[in-house]
Amino acid sequence: MKMQKIISAFAIATVLFTAQMATAQNNPQVGGAPMYATKNIVENAVNSKDHTTLVAAVKAAGLVETLQSKGPFTVFAPTNAAFDKLPKGTVETLVKPENKATLTKVLTYHVLAGKYDSKAIAAAIKAGNGTAVFTTVEGGKLKAMMSGKNLVLVDEKGGRSVVTIADVYQSNGVIHVIDTVVMPN
Repeated sequence: MKMQKIISAFAIATVLFTAQMATAQNNPQVGGAPMYATKNIVENAVNSKDHTTLVAAVKAAGLVETLQSKGPFTVFAPTNAAFDKLPKGTVETLVKPENKATLTKVLTYHVLAGKYDSKAIAAAIKAGNGTAVFTTVEGGKLKAMMSGKNLVLVDEKGGRSVVTIADVYQSNGVIHVIDTVVMPN
């Protein structure tokens, strides 16, 4: 009887631990906040302390409603540190109302129509013999390739960005966190 209680307790602990692990994997932490697969891209992004610049830019460009829509979208989400790599004053200039069209162009270059998780991107890279080329919502081309174990994006200007957190699932798509802002022509 005592052994059955121990086995039952162990079984319950295992189930709870497995459930916690599944929740942690399904709701990864980004910028200190859990990203819920049941929330949309904007609802999750506003909680990430690593994406305050991106959220402010999305608001300034008037893209909140779009990124809250059904989608699906794949968003390559630059961190605040990625925006900090831009020349001094770039972000402040882009978010001015008179530069809304340019800001929109830059932001929509980070978005693909459709849901491309890392498996789908890897399959496209394999099919492309080492390079996949995606057309962004902005209309430009964004290349994806592997460098060792890292998924790397190459923009139209030759700039490179590494995906630091992949497969952050949202109700309307998927986010991949990147370390550098990619730029269209």
